[in-house]
Amino acid sequence: MSRERTSRARHRRTWRGVAGVAAGVVLVGGGFAAANAATTTEKKSAAHFAVDKKATGTAAVVSAANAFLNTLDSDQQASTVLEFSQANATAWSNLPCAGTCRPGIDFGSLSDEQLAAAEHVLKVALGTGKDTGYDHVMQTILADDVLASAESTSSAAPAPSATVTDTATDAATATATATPTDAPTGAPPSGGTGGGAGGFAYGSGYYYMAFLGTPSKTGTWQLHFGGHHLAVNITFKNGKVAGASPFFSGIEPTSWTADDGTTYEPMAEFRNGMLALTGSLTTEQLAAAKLSESFGDVLLGPGSDGEFPATKEGLKVSELSPKQQKLVLAAIHPWVADVDDATAKQLMKTYAKELKDTYISYSGGTGLDTNGDYVRIDGPGVWVEFICQTGVVYRDKIHYHTVYRDHTRDYGSEFSFS
Repeated sequence: MSRERTSRARHRRTWRGVAGVAAGVVLVGGGFAAANAATTTEKKSAAHFAVDKKATGTAAVVSAANAFLNTLDSDQQASTVLEFSQANATAWSNLPCAGTCRPGIDFGSLSDEQLAAAEHVLKVALGTGKDTGYDHVMQTILADDVLASAESTSSAAPAPSATVTDTATDAATATATATPTDAPTGAPPSGGTGGGAGGFAYGSGYYYMAFLGTPSKTGTWQLHFGGHHLAVNITFKNGKVAGASPFFSGIEPTSWTADDGTTYEPMAEFRNGMLALTGSLTTEQLAAAKLSESFGDVLLGPGSDGEFPATKEGLKVSELSPKQQKLVLAAIHPWVADVDDATAKQLMKTYAKELKDTYISYSGGTGLDTNGDYVRIDGPGVWVEFICQTGVVYRDKIHYHTVYRDHTRDYGSEFSFS
């Protein structure tokens, strides 16, 4: 698609008044399987799902999911309710690859009523903490609109009104392993900034929601939501959350100020927790936590399910002071807090019990402001990674990639990857 045609398409629809969003209707394909596939080409009436406005807990998530489905026509419902299979569950990505790499219905094809209902699903299912949970997810989506607007210009401008200094390493000194992995293959469009070629597209219209399995208070199903720099996978089993991971979160730009003067920094809580932890380490502890490897991205990103290192590396948390151990838990919390508050609280209790057998490690520097800076927390259950990469659109800035996994609870423990 030419750059002019891409620009026209991108402005067909603006999501919640934020510039630079586009998406036509993208029906599920590429092998994504429907839970109740139609056996006829005749158009069917949309199914109606029960809604309980008084429901609480995970029952409220089911009710919100059903309310969203009730706003959809039959074709849209078929694109949203899919089989809870390993292929569907693991189909998530950090790339701006729209519906070619993830299942579900795209936000850009929804009416205002449908979009509000979809947002309500996220609001009920996610945590309520500042810059975490629902707040974090919605700001991440807004950031993609900033990228869409910037990418549509002829050259990359400095990141808009950045509130923190993100200094990338000079290209001549950057390690080969620290190449940004959000970048499409091949050269960017002539005069452009990268990110828009080869079917890649930024913007809040390119976020997809799917229910893998039929939402239920008794069965097993998954809320599967994501787009560029975001993958939410929450698995429900018998009315409870059985797994809140994998959860991928990234951001570019790391901060910006909107036209109304509001400043956004969606991953401030994530970064600051890691900075407080590494900043507390003594010289000896830093030496023990230092990894010999260099990293260009998170180890356990998309397509790396079950590939946890056989041996834990770094500094064992049992060797830290009680105050430092509390900083480890505080550093873990923002990722875990992207699920509902009750589930997050229970997970944090579990990770606290496992803390003495948890390890912290890092590579590069500990400032989290330079290409290749990397921090990891690896426990019996919890796995968190945070890495800095050179920006793809804002190439003179840093952007973040992170992932939260659980050694035993990914996808609700429904699949084996051995």
